[in-house]
Amino acid sequence: MTEETPGFDEKPDVPSDAATPDDAAQGAGSADKAGPAPAGDANQDAGLVAQLDQVRTALNERTADLQRLQAEYQNYRRRVERDRVTVKEIAAANLLSELLPVLDDIGRAREHGELVGGFKSVGESVETVVAKLGLQQFGKEGEPFDPTIHEALMHSYAPDVTETTCVAILQPGYRIGERTIRPARVAVAEPQPGAQPAKSEEKSSDEESGGPDEG
Repeated sequence: MTEETPGFDEKPDVPSDAATPDDAAQGAGSADKAGPAPAGDANQDAGLVAQLDQVRTALNERTADLQRLQAEYQNYRRRVERDRVTVKEIAAANLLSELLPVLDDIGRAREHGELVGGFKSVGESVETVVAKLGLQQFGKEGEPFDPTIHEALMHSYAPDVTETTCVAILQPGYRIGERTIRPARVAVAEPQPGAQPAKSEEKSSDEESGGPDEG
């Protein structure tokens, strides 16, 4: 019979809290994760921030370009509209200036009571059409003389005016918008040479009499 060595098959006692090699490896990995971030991650974050700044700069530049283009387009539209109105006014002025003698004849016929019958209907129709095209008549007796819109054909002196005044409208003026087609042709009167305004004469009388009586 073979003799058995006492205690050969028995396993040695191992403390339950002793770490195995696998446990040690896992512990080392956890320690690495909990440690400070590698330098590569910091460099990557810095690169992303730099790229974000570049994108923001490019976006601001494109926004400024779009705003500038929009402003230029608005200015272009305003110029086109202004030029369109100007061309329309010039074309209408060229046409209507040829009709001014006809309008003068209609006006003289009305003053002499000759605008009657069929001629009256034709004359009024012509005046309606030119008014729709924007033609406006101006020039009234008694208004101050303005050399920018009046043309003085006759000149005289009058004691009852204090400034150069239109006393008669020989031919009315016409305009389209702000464009004058023909100035109003007028007769003007100026104050008498050496005449003083009424207030000045009253003041001189008071000074000569020693002023008003004091109570």
